[in-house]
Amino acid sequence: MKIGFIGLGNMGAAMATNLVRAGHEVTVYNRSQSKVDALAEHGALPARTVAEACRGDVVVTMLANDDAVTAVTFDDGGILASLSAGATHVSSSTISVALAERLTAVHSEAGHGFVSAPVFGRPEAAAAAKLFVVAAGAPATMATVSPIFEAIGQRTFSLGEEPRAASLVKISGNFLIASVIESLGEAMALVGKAGVDKQQYLELLTSTLFDAPVYRTYGGLLAREEFTPAGFAATLGLKDVKLALSAGDALQVPLPVASLLRDRFLTLLATGGGELDWSALGALSAWESGADHPAK
Repeated sequence: MKIGFIGLGNMGAAMATNLVRAGHEVTVYNRSQSKVDALAEHGALPARTVAEACRGDVVVTMLANDDAVTAVTFDDGGILASLSAGATHVSSSTISVALAERLTAVHSEAGHGFVSAPVFGRPEAAAAAKLFVVAAGAPATMATVSPIFEAIGQRTFSLGEEPRAASLVKISGNFLIASVIESLGEAMALVGKAGVDKQQYLELLTSTLFDAPVYRTYGGLLAREEFTPAGFAATLGLKDVKLALSAGDALQVPLPVASLLRDRFLTLLATGGGELDWSALGALSAWESGADHPAK
């Protein structure tokens, strides 16, 4: 399959590499040309413009936020103008429900397919092709792009024909992860100040009632205070919590915990932690109890 890939950050570079390894012809684009050149060394074809990445059967976007996806889609020479009729845009970014709805409509009008296919997993899972793909779109289009999901992930969850459903589920999942980080950080701050070893405490938790990847992964980062380099920056965590609140507004669903998390992320950012991994959110309670701030 001829695939364009736009966005070569921590996740996108690994995903594009796995598509190359799976035997696809992959043309890559990124604002930073050095990342394009690095992928070219592994067999990808370099694109100097967004339009050059849109000459195949599918273009995948893996970008930071709504603004970035909107720019590469709607700007002059962007995806909407460059993608050929019958080709498909797969958005693997965590984007708002509103943008997913807009992309569905405009691509349909242009004769394109559109699939929302965000992923669960950190960069190490992306590198190992062990992501969980949450996808939604027209059945025929989903079938066409399924080899992409097979190359980047260990399982794909199909959520029906409306792309917005996949975007909403991904937003809700990131909200739950942030909730775990905050509550786990508070619990660790409590026992840690009393002198309990945090790593031992984590082993107890994950060997009993909380044996789940989210507790093992983020508990380990908290116990080790391992917040750099960021696998997923705190700024992105704040963005996703805001997306959850926006979705709640639209559906008239109160999300009081999300409101708390927004304020906790703002505290982390306001005190210098914006570029730390979003797991540093859980370190705020320890800092507020007298420990060193995670950004120091």
